[in-house]
Amino acid sequence: MNINIQALAADLMQPAEEEARMLMRARRHLGPKQSDNFGLIEPSAIMELYNTLTGSLASGSIFVVFIFLVIGGIVIMNIMLASVTERTREIGVRKSLGATRRDVLMQFLVESAVMSTIGGVIGVIVAAVIAFAMERFTRSPWICLFAG
Repeated sequence: MNINIQALAADLMQPAEEEARMLMRARRHLGPKQSDNFGLIEPSAIMELYNTLTGSLASGSIFVVFIFLVIGGIVIMNIMLASVTERTREIGVRKSLGATRRDVLMQFLVESAVMSTIGGVIGVIVAAVIAFAMERFTRSPWICLFAG
């Protein structure tokens, strides 16, 4: 069973906590030397838990993003390798028309840069939409902590 108590002002938090403790001890018939057989959770403890959880999530997300970047680089490398393999005739025609090795290399580098940029922009837009939706539909950060 939970009992929620709200102080009238922030500076009255400590007196409200002491009064709640006194009332709970009287209700449970606890003597002065007996320890509490109930628990009080202060807002600072909840905030500390929230900060710890979000800090851990932030640290873990950096690792996940790094892995995704490596995987994305490997995927783009494989796509460009397949593109070069499939377009060998085009490369041969361009070379026979006077294109240098540098021109062909620049073509594929520009293509891969454009693909990466478009993928990055799409990823940022999707992340912004998800962040907006989370902010819009979750009114409080505590919903994620106490759900379930």
